[in-house]
Amino acid sequence: MDFLHRASLALLFALLVLTAAGRAQAASLDTSLVSKVDAATFEVVIPRAVDDPLTYEKPLPLELLPYQERTDKYFSIGTAFAIGNNRYVTAGHVLLLAVGDLTGPPSLRDASGHVYAIDKIEKFSLQQDFAVFSLKDQPSNAALAIDTKPVLNSVVYAVGNALGTGVVIRDGLYTSNTPEEENGRWEWMRFSAAASPGNSGGPLLDQDGKAIGVVLMKSANENLNYALPINEVLKAPDNLAVMDKQESYQLDVLDYDQNGSFKAQFPLPASYADFSATFLKLQNSFNEQQLKALLQQQSDQLFPHGPGANRILHDDPQLSFFPSLIARNRSGQWQYAGRELNRVPLSGNGYVASGYVGHNFLMHLRRPDDMKADTFYNDPKQMMDLLLQTGYWYRQVGPEKIKITSLGKPTTDATYTDAWQRQWKVFVWPQPYINSEIILFALPVPDGYAIMMRMNPSMITHDSMIDMKALTDFFNVDYGGSLAQWKEFLAENSLLPQVLKNTRMDFDYGKRLSYDSDQVSFNYPSSLQTIAPDNMLAVGFGYFSDSGKITLQTNYIQIRLNITDPDRISIRRHVAPSQDLDDNFKEAWGKLLHKQHPYDGIAYNDGDEMDIATVIDPRAKSTPTELYTAFYATQSAHKPQEMKVKLSQLTQQFKIKSP
Repeated sequence: MDFLHRASLALLFALLVLTAAGRAQAASLDTSLVSKVDAATFEVVIPRAVDDPLTYEKPLPLELLPYQERTDKYFSIGTAFAIGNNRYVTAGHVLLLAVGDLTGPPSLRDASGHVYAIDKIEKFSLQQDFAVFSLKDQPSNAALAIDTKPVLNSVVYAVGNALGTGVVIRDGLYTSNTPEEENGRWEWMRFSAAASPGNSGGPLLDQDGKAIGVVLMKSANENLNYALPINEVLKAPDNLAVMDKQESYQLDVLDYDQNGSFKAQFPLPASYADFSATFLKLQNSFNEQQLKALLQQQSDQLFPHGPGANRILHDDPQLSFFPSLIARNRSGQWQYAGRELNRVPLSGNGYVASGYVGHNFLMHLRRPDDMKADTFYNDPKQMMDLLLQTGYWYRQVGPEKIKITSLGKPTTDATYTDAWQRQWKVFVWPQPYINSEIILFALPVPDGYAIMMRMNPSMITHDSMIDMKALTDFFNVDYGGSLAQWKEFLAENSLLPQVLKNTRMDFDYGKRLSYDSDQVSFNYPSSLQTIAPDNMLAVGFGYFSDSGKITLQTNYIQIRLNITDPDRISIRRHVAPSQDLDDNFKEAWGKLLHKQHPYDGIAYNDGDEMDIATVIDPRAKSTPTELYTAFYATQSAHKPQEMKVKLSQLTQQFKIKSP
């Protein structure tokens, strides 16, 4: 959303710097006016976090920070000014920066450092980006005079808390007017006086020190800045909050934006707490409607439908333990997006693999062998502590980057079931020192978690939450782990996706392995492949039609001798290609139908290993729509007949149950 994007950027700028007590003045402003401007202009501040739930690798070296920064109890986020009768004006987005704030509501601070609490919000306009409010205690009767008819090309002064370094006055020219972007309901004032992050909400003055506008934003592509004419503030309806603004909603896996008009009103005056709660409720509701409209508008083209979907549904199964998102590319085709970009080892064969798609970090966390499964899956603090061992998270203190070693316990610990009936764990951790939150969706897999994560300002946590819930339906990952890990995983029924609920796996170490699902069953003795706790079992999933509905089902089973040995057994499920697919799909299917090489049951060399594969005879003798292949590979030297015996041991107990 536009205002959220702007608010997020403004917040990040504001949190990088702190206020200083000194104030500068433009030499060209009459000195007799400076004290009046100074008394009527304030910083907008929010409290710093008092309690820090985070743990660091060492005590924070706060002595490296400038004195003002390490002693100030507040962050400066913008500017406000008095217009008389206990009425103050600031930019709407400055007040919205504190919506959902983790440390406290916004206040005003004067030049002497005194802080004044906001009493009531009296006017608010999202589209014109201003707010009028009162204070619980009046600092003085100082107020800026008003000029509602400023003259073009006259000298003006931008007054504000530039870059959080105290209120400054900078001169320039009032150069032009330009219509607001949606439908020209009013005109922005454009001026050349310098404005910086933190100036938002400050007054634009004429040469007599009268307020002619509210400084709001910089031009994106030229050295001009924007202000709202003060007359627009004065003539806006009293005792009313008005939202009437075009906003765009976008989901990371789609190449389409949902545009809508956020229109709502609610009565004022209201305390800041009530104002922010009501605004956030309305904004969240609108965003939910936007997401729903986006998905409905695209419903007939959403995966597993739309261009490119058939390639994914019919492609030969491949195993992928690093998560990806099924996303639509620029040409409108569905494809897998996301790949492993980095891997950090942990103790006990654990690791954290990471990458990203859009706004989302994607990770695969393999739990260390010495960490018990019940502790790992039921202790989010310990899980996050493992992620933090990557060193990606740190707190900048002066020139030093101090690693964060623990976020403590999450403030949200919930579950979510996606459209494929997979059971997600949902956690939220606050980071009060930067007013942000980490939202983490963790999908339990046998060897750990497949993870989707975001970090954002706390005010948009709800938006990230609904986005990520929607994205789980496009989240693709296969399940892998050692037989020992699978045993522990299968024992925790609450962790299992629906696709594995009716699957039975029995590992009789040194003797026999058996697999039984709704689709197939098979078993084989240890003479085919040694059966031990460190065997690596992978189960891959695909998307299959079941009574006219696409469901997630198993399409690949692979058992390796161990994590380093390439000797392996594989069972694959193949689907007859649809007519719209290219000849490569049809040629591959033809080889399966006619049991042509490499599916002819004849051993062959592939580099330094020996392989053998066959097609399992389908239940139906008519033209099948699905086929299963069995495959065995070893680096050991075997005669062709010995390989046939190995393949027979795998297939002789193989049963196809459906379709």
